[in-house]
Amino acid sequence: MKKRCFLLTAFALLLLTSSFAIAQDFNENNDRWTKGWTNFTPNKTEYPEAEEKLPNIIVDHTYLRNDVVYQMSGDVYVTNGASLTIQEGTVIRCDHENPANLIITRGSKLIAAGSKAYPIVFTSSKASKSRNSGDWGGIIIAGSGKINTVSGNGIIEGKLNPQYALYGGNQKFEETTILKYVRIEFSGHSGSNGLSLYGLGTSSIIEDIMVSYSAHDSYNIHGGKNDIQNLVSLKAQGDDFHFSEGFKGTAKNVMAIRHPFINSPQGSYAIEIDGYNKELGYIRPDAVTDVTITNATLVNLSDKTNYQHTTAAVSATNSAITYIHNSKISGFSDVVKFDSSYTSLAIMQKAFMMDNSFFNIHGDGINSNNKGINGTLNILKYNRFTEDFVSVNDLFSDPKSTITPKFKLKQSLNNYMVMQ
Repeated sequence: MKKRCFLLTAFALLLLTSSFAIAQDFNENNDRWTKGWTNFTPNKTEYPEAEEKLPNIIVDHTYLRNDVVYQMSGDVYVTNGASLTIQEGTVIRCDHENPANLIITRGSKLIAAGSKAYPIVFTSSKASKSRNSGDWGGIIIAGSGKINTVSGNGIIEGKLNPQYALYGGNQKFEETTILKYVRIEFSGHSGSNGLSLYGLGTSSIIEDIMVSYSAHDSYNIHGGKNDIQNLVSLKAQGDDFHFSEGFKGTAKNVMAIRHPFINSPQGSYAIEIDGYNKELGYIRPDAVTDVTITNATLVNLSDKTNYQHTTAAVSATNSAITYIHNSKISGFSDVVKFDSSYTSLAIMQKAFMMDNSFFNIHGDGINSNNKGINGTLNILKYNRFTEDFVSVNDLFSDPKSTITPKFKLKQSLNNYMVMQ
């Protein structure tokens, strides 16, 4: 195992019992929001068979009741300004033979407000114990909010009907969706993401969502402005959270649980933040993606036998801006990887900030495409860390629980080091 001796010589390391002090309560009971509605073993869950098939084009206001189990097969478009409203506790079985996608076109709405006791579930049409990542597509929502492209618009990724694939606009306060207490399981067929959000405005609500076993990204957010919270990503093959095209906002209470053997060939990250889309260009440099992440738990379930298969926790590209606060990062090679757009230490320090957080990694901490930049470890000042890499079961209280994983540190924070 690679020992990060350079950390000991690069900085003055202080125990938390010393005069250096920062807030210490982020590790206490910060995962209560996951209890009661999440499902960490969705392949074992028995769901009733579908009774009613959804039409592939929905042009009128439609209400789905929880006393009916619905089948979604192929691409289902909500268009013509219609609203699709889903009652709490409703189950939608998604076809794996004709893989399903739910597409909310620009000007239409999805209102899926589940409850803690009765979440809404989108899951594979396969029987329990036979479901796989990528059994069906995902949920795609196109809004009219602002995006950082030259035209102010974009075309949704994938093989969708072109007349329904446009997103973006100038309605920064628009409400395209209300998503609360929703589970999305075994999605990601043919490059679809679990939940794709395009150009959402500030009135849309995204909270208490769990995406499990996506064959692509769990959450893929393009442009718009919104504050999202209480999001879980479980064992995605792609990125857990991908922000791009000038998204502005906060992500509070987010959990990404990865496995070192579950990755895409291109590499996968807990968080990928892309400042702008090179193919679509950007309006101006200060409109790049800018995300504040608070109370995040980003964990790769790696140990000393498999940690070499992990990447950095965060990937920052195309001048994106990130602030991480009050969070835990563990099991990855590095905290953050910068692409070549970050050309100096000053630019890195302005674009990536992290404080009052904890990390347990096996690499250098900072990975930069510009190898000649010195002093990059200054970016990680004022955070706690393990002196050597610690396996997941030795670090956390119950990280592999099939009911609700617990990521409370086994040792007191006073036993870990502080970088100053």
